[in-house]
Amino acid sequence: MTMTDARPRGADEATFIAAVRSRDTARFAQMTERHRRELLVHCYRMLANYEDAQDMTQETFLRAWNKRESFKGHAALRTWLYRIATNACLDFLEKRNDRTPVTAELPGAGSEVRYLQPYPDQMLPEDPQESVVARETIELAFIVAVQHLPPRQRAVFILRDVLGWPASKAADALELTVASVTSALQRARVTIREQLPDRRLDWRSPATHELSKDERAVVKSYIDAHERNDLDGLTALLRDDLRFAMLPKPGTLIVTAKDAVDGWVSNGLFQRGYDDWRCITTTVNRMPAAVLYLRTPIDPRYRLFNIAVLHIVGGKIAELTGFDATDKPWLDLPPTL
Repeated sequence: MTMTDARPRGADEATFIAAVRSRDTARFAQMTERHRRELLVHCYRMLANYEDAQDMTQETFLRAWNKRESFKGHAALRTWLYRIATNACLDFLEKRNDRTPVTAELPGAGSEVRYLQPYPDQMLPEDPQESVVARETIELAFIVAVQHLPPRQRAVFILRDVLGWPASKAADALELTVASVTSALQRARVTIREQLPDRRLDWRSPATHELSKDERAVVKSYIDAHERNDLDGLTALLRDDLRFAMLPKPGTLIVTAKDAVDGWVSNGLFQRGYDDWRCITTTVNRMPAAVLYLRTPIDPRYRLFNIAVLHIVGGKIAELTGFDATDKPWLDLPPTL
């Protein structure tokens, strides 16, 4: 399914132009603000970092205001805003040399995206046209795969294959030729196939975004095992070839369940001081997640500790990505229980 404008073309554009001419800041803000969530997702796909995506979404609105006189209504308002957001992200990436995957410290483990952050599901667009593709194009594996593309190639891939823009529209947004866009897309698809060998590339067709029965059962069992300090029960939920990473800490990538569990124990988890857990279930990136709260002997309250995002295959955890959640307000989670 391609991204289309919800209203008949021309109505919004005429109203927006009138707001610009009259310098009606309230009307301008109202018309641009309703696109915030979808622009936030777009920036997140480009950047893989929720905080950066928030900043670039705000930058998009600032640029839109500063460039308001340039809007003539030749393109849809939504398209104009996506163009600004895409270029804001490209400008951001051009200035940052720490926003590319790095080779994992573990030999043969591929690469790590250390700046990766989870995306709270409550901030996903409510527009059903966006939601039908949200899961497969918002899951952590997809977001990580996209980060392996050079920035402009990344933009082409997202505009063309995720949002379904025609080549001419993407070329205009990025100030490229249609031939350049076509070539960049072909190269991007090769990389994405390498990064996601078991996934389809037709992101525009409807995809489920609901958790499966297996996923709900496994996350419940994961939480139960944590709260009981049942290390054997927790281990039984993991695939032998588990891929585990704890972000944003460097060098935490592990690719077997045994090594992951041994590492948790050696770091003190499930030992005195790290054995009094309370957990809640949530979803981020359309994936099941457990939010872990820890109570230590010197603190009467359970404090937000980390978020474990689970990729579940065949009733077992195939990937576990942990995110340090201390002092992180971006998931709107209670800091204590």
